Amino acid sequence: MSATADPADKSNPAARLGFEEGQIIQELGYDEDCDQELREGIEDITGSDLVDEDYDDVADGVLLWHREEDGDLTDALVDALEYLAEGGLIWLLTPKTGRDGHVEAHEIADAAKTAGLSQTSSVAIAKDWAGTRLATPKAARSGKR
Repeated sequence: MSATADPADKSNPAARLGFEEGQIIQELGYDEDCDQELREGIEDITGSDLVDEDYDDVADGVLLWHREEDGDLTDALVDALEYLAEGGLIWLLTPKTGRDGHVEAHEIADAAKTAGLSQTSSVAIAKDWAGTRLATPKAARSGKR
C-alpha cells in the first residue's frame, strides 16, 4: 500500500474507519496483540505515523485498544478525550467475542455514556478486533476546552 492509499480502497480494512489524509491519529492502549495491518492501513490513509500517549497536541482522532484486563474503560475514554479535536472521533477497538480480553457490549455502552460519548456504529475491523465508533455529542463539544 502506498502513502496515498485511497480511503475507499476495499483491500485496506482501515478505510472503513473514515480517517482522511493529513489527519493526526493518537493511538492509546497499544500492545503486541494489536492488529499491525490495521495500524499500517491507518498510516497509509493519513500519510503519517500514529502518535502515542506522549503526544501533547490536538489529534483529529483516537484509536483506543482496550481489553477487559486493561482497567476501567470509562477512565480510558475520558483520557482519550483530553487532546481530541472538536468533532474528532474515538475508535474503540476491543477483542471480538470469544477472544481473550473481550469487553461486553453493555460495558462499552455504559462507559461511553458516562464519558459523554455517543456510540454511533460498530464494525468487525480485523481478525481478532471489533471497532466501536464513539463521537462527542454536539452539546458536549460546544463546552469543550
